Amino acid sequence: MHQQWTEEKIIAGCKDNKRKARKALYDRYHRYLLGIAMQYAKDKQEAESILLEGMMKIYDNIHTFKGLASFIAWMKRIIINTAIDKIRKEQKFSFLVSIDDVVDNSEIYVEMDEELSLQKILKSIQSLPPQYRLVFNLFAIEGYSHQEIADKLNISIGTSKSNLHKSRKRLKELLKEYR
Repeated sequence: MHQQWTEEKIIAGCKDNKRKARKALYDRYHRYLLGIAMQYAKDKQEAESILLEGMMKIYDNIHTFKGLASFIAWMKRIIINTAIDKIRKEQKFSFLVSIDDVVDNSEIYVEMDEELSLQKILKSIQSLPPQYRLVFNLFAIEGYSHQEIADKLNISIGTSKSNLHKSRKRLKELLKEYR
């Protein structure tokens, strides 16, 4: 008989380490969480790796979920942190650029064109260098402040601002190429 998996049943089943509950969690949320991972990854293969590692963390830490935030927000945070950890480990990049290196610190906005598809935008974001992609996603998509980004990535606020500026400038160039 087919069991109806509500979010509450999935959480309870995963806390009891039930395989079917884990599968139900994956089936229900993997597309959404893969989309989050795609924002931080350079390609789909890396995003799938982030997703799988993140799912293991979700399964291993589901007993810590207390319901203070929504379940989806809790899982999203795990996927984002997994992506950050993976980028730190694999890329070993440094954030050495100072805000003083940026001559024009004005915001760069891209005029959106109806022909610009979400796929082209995502592809452009994915092509950014890891440090720019990470800061761009945390600031522009996730809504972190420069102080929060600096704390999370162990960089200065100026470096966060500089990397955001450079990512926006590079995105503007990339999106112009699609026109």
